[in-house]
Amino acid sequence: MAHDVDCWKCGASLAALSLPFGRIERCKACSTDLHCCRQCTHYDRSAWQQCREQSVEEVCEKDRANFCDHFKPVGGRFVGADAGVDAARAALENLFGKK
Repeated sequence: MAHDVDCWKCGASLAALSLPFGRIERCKACSTDLHCCRQCTHYDRSAWQQCREQSVEEVCEKDRANFCDHFKPVGGRFVGADAGVDAARAALENLFGKK
C-alpha cells in the first residue's frame, strides 16, 4: 500500500516500507528508529508529555523506538537544519522591518 510518509530525521521517503512500522524498523538512509514519538501523528511538543493521546504512558526518549500501541506514522515531520534559521530571520524582519 502506497503512502507518503517520510523520515522525521532526514526527510527520506519511506514509501518502500509497509505500514504500520514495526518496533525495530529503521530508516534506510539515516538508520534512525521509525516507531518513535517523533514519527507519530500524536506527537506535539506543546501537549502534556508531548503527546495528544491522553491515555499513554510517558516515553522519555521521543526519538527512540518504543512499544506505544497508539503509534500512527505521519509524514511531514522533517525540518531541515536551515528551517529554524529562516523562520527566525523572517520573524526578525517582521519585527524590525526589512532594510
